[in-house]
Amino acid sequence: MYLNKSKPLPLPQKDKKEETPPLGPDYEGLVRFLVAPFLESPETLSVDCEISSSGPRVWIRLAFDVADKGRVYGRGGRNLQAINQVLTAVARAAGHSVYLDVYGGFKEAEENNGSAGQIIPKGKTVAKPQGRGAPILKPSRKSQSPD
Repeated sequence: MYLNKSKPLPLPQKDKKEETPPLGPDYEGLVRFLVAPFLESPETLSVDCEISSSGPRVWIRLAFDVADKGRVYGRGGRNLQAINQVLTAVARAAGHSVYLDVYGGFKEAEENNGSAGQIIPKGKTVAKPQGRGAPILKPSRKSQSPD
């Protein structure tokens, strides 16, 4: 026997159209959190995150000032490998695969004829790359011995 004869109020029904699918991880925020401590001026950090609609792929591109390149990479690239491992672990937990691209500063690219981050040996010149790929190194005329 129940003394309370009141009827429970119905709960408000949510429209299925209003529901948004759960968002994935904040890759851009995570990259900024991981890379900013290595930078002398964190405002120069540029992060672009692209999530593929056709598959579970995520491309993360980051660029920063050339002066901070050594600190971000670390000895033998250890810092960058650690950042990549953290991003890979987060992406796998979300069911994604992640690709990390690091770009040098624009000033360096202009100084090296578009070969940012490339070390050019003495006696070599850089030809403009055709399409995507690394620059082609050609011997300069000065280093060739006359026949």
